[in-house]
Amino acid sequence: MDSQRSGFVLVLVLVLMLALGSSAREPIKRPPTTPSKTVRARDLGIPFEGTPGKFNSITDVPGVEVGYTTLISGEGKLEVGKGPVRTGVTAILPRGHASLNDPVYAGFFSLNGNGEMTGTAWVDESGFLEGPIIITNTHSVGVARDAVIAWRVKHGAADKTGYWWSLPVVAETWDGWLNDINGFHVKPEDVWHALDGAHGAALEEGSVGGGTGMICYEFKGGNGTASRKVEMKDETGALRSFIVGVFLQANFGRRPQLVVAGVPIGKEIPGEVYKEESGSCIAVVATDAPLLPNQLKRLARRVSLGLARTGAISGNGSGDLFLAFSTANAGAANPEPLTHSVQTTPNDRLDPIFAAVVQATDEAVVNALVDNQSMTGRDNHHVEALPHDRLREILKRLR
Repeated sequence: MDSQRSGFVLVLVLVLMLALGSSAREPIKRPPTTPSKTVRARDLGIPFEGTPGKFNSITDVPGVEVGYTTLISGEGKLEVGKGPVRTGVTAILPRGHASLNDPVYAGFFSLNGNGEMTGTAWVDESGFLEGPIIITNTHSVGVARDAVIAWRVKHGAADKTGYWWSLPVVAETWDGWLNDINGFHVKPEDVWHALDGAHGAALEEGSVGGGTGMICYEFKGGNGTASRKVEMKDETGALRSFIVGVFLQANFGRRPQLVVAGVPIGKEIPGEVYKEESGSCIAVVATDAPLLPNQLKRLARRVSLGLARTGAISGNGSGDLFLAFSTANAGAANPEPLTHSVQTTPNDRLDPIFAAVVQATDEAVVNALVDNQSMTGRDNHHVEALPHDRLREILKRLR
């Protein structure tokens, strides 16, 4: 009986160890200290130009899917390798899980290059984005890149020419004020979790995924998204409707710079986190409008104007890197046909699409600030969320 009991205990211990090991890299999200619900910028009555899509999100573009892994653990004094951890991974699949091996036309633009977005040399050269986009913290770009390759090998196949190769697009911003960034807490399975969990429909914003430890205008920043409907008449006079969606990881700006709906909000709410401009912005623009790579680069440039509406100056230390893609022209990268017929929108008809990028970028930044909570991270560094009551009061008084 004793030997049976000992064997049972040993098996139980082994099962518990395996269970702990298997769950160790699942997202660890500590709930906020006070109950909260999703509140976006429009819920506060903030006026924005343009008409949003159903979810006011990049996922309004048909086929686009987004997934997160959020890593939050530990409190107090920084112990490198142990925490506190305030970081994560965001994955964006341009055509979703159903069409992983169908590249999209894409264009890249760098407003200020103090940052990293891997794979963009080939995007510029080829005009195609050939896989998912990953956004994480600065010191996790390498592991995220390798994890994407491993994930694609598992889920895909060799390309049409028979070669196994990948140049993943992985972008970053720095979360070291709140996160143990040198502890390298993002692991391959965290990237895989974000990729596997990518979905359409409504998205969580703020301190989730790659945006978990980010700071924007010295308020709690992170992920924000918005979309715009664009309607244009064709040659018959019939209306055609397209969607432009923007997703960004907001980690930039000084407090006095913040402008919301034309009102200098930051100057009205004193506070400081950094002594100088420190941070970056990664933005992804998606559309179902048929556009070529050079036109998509032009869309990516317009993110700059949307950021400027919120007060951004793109400081010397900022990595402001933007990628735009179109889900139109499926199969355009297939090398089997000798030629392809593709659709595009004439340059003279692009102004409404340009405007949609600017408008959605502006709103996405404000959503990242509004749909958020205060956070305390490493060494008890604390960053306040943008207070909704103060924001509404200032807007009412100064608009």
